[in-house]
Amino acid sequence: MEGRLEGRLEGRLGLSNRVPSATMAGMSWDLMGHDWAVEMLQQHLVSGSLRHAYLFSGPRGVGRRSLALRFAQAINCPQPTAPGIPCGECRVCHQIENMQHADLNILQSEREGDTLKVEQVRELQHMLSLAPYEGGYRIALLLRFEEANDSAQNALLKTLEEPNPRVILLATADDSENLLPTITSRCELLRLRPMALEALALELQSRRQLDPERAQLIAHIAAGRPGYALRLAEDESLMAARSAYLEDCLKLTGFSRLERLVFAESLVKSRERAEAKGELRVELTYWLSFWRDVLLTSLGEAAPLANLDYRREIQRLADLTGSRKAAQIVGALEHSFARLNNANLQVMLDNLLLQWPLIRD
Repeated sequence: MEGRLEGRLEGRLGLSNRVPSATMAGMSWDLMGHDWAVEMLQQHLVSGSLRHAYLFSGPRGVGRRSLALRFAQAINCPQPTAPGIPCGECRVCHQIENMQHADLNILQSEREGDTLKVEQVRELQHMLSLAPYEGGYRIALLLRFEEANDSAQNALLKTLEEPNPRVILLATADDSENLLPTITSRCELLRLRPMALEALALELQSRRQLDPERAQLIAHIAAGRPGYALRLAEDESLMAARSAYLEDCLKLTGFSRLERLVFAESLVKSRERAEAKGELRVELTYWLSFWRDVLLTSLGEAAPLANLDYRREIQRLADLTGSRKAAQIVGALEHSFARLNNANLQVMLDNLLLQWPLIRD
């Protein structure tokens, strides 16, 4: 089976199965960071040694999906500019980038934080049993697979244990430890890590023509995650929303208990639709990053701040609240995340906001 997969790939790329590592020198997929992963995947391509399943792990926004999609392009691009380099211009490349190609099957939960169910995996397996439409490879992209319940993960085992030579699985997850060992042991694991902040800032200056101060701010907000940084650089509304969320976070410290309960009620009303829970998750994420900065500052840690543009406010709260209170709020926010999709939002937010310190000017 491996031989058939290798032979078919070699024929598609016009390569022998013995390509020295030096062939990889200088080849780029035009991605920020993860050069080692790109080189490894290219080597698998040009040497005809593709695995049947790959797992891209790392924090959200680190570039897991972007890397997986570029790999899918490289596998199925009909006119690569060089061995292992997709052209990025043909219909196939464009459709894969937009996740709309007939041979690219997407599996993910309905909404971020929801559970991916066994029925969805079985539907995917039916699609993977069909021959590729364009004669290349049928590729399954399993996004946020840590959201799959145990039944769904176990259902996927059959596909991993009896791989179709025309199918390649590309899964993303926040941490391989959150998947069943029987899944991870059958995948080629690529652990993606955030970039160094200075390196990411330089990339943003070069690729998006940002001024140094703006690039540094975005690199810090994104905590070195290139995918997240690019979204912030390209969409001003995301930065505007962040500012609004952080202003809410600060205002709450001056609110009375009653004012906080009223605020929580208004927030729930604006987020009660299921699809709006994602917005609440984003807001809580920014609150958490802010209070982590307060905690680190109160402890005198030298770790870089996520919110450089709020240094003065962070220092002020660190001086007024101390590390114990800051740690309490960080813990409460982390607990709220764990309950976001299942808890009563009103009760959850009431409990959370009543723990905010009361600071009067």
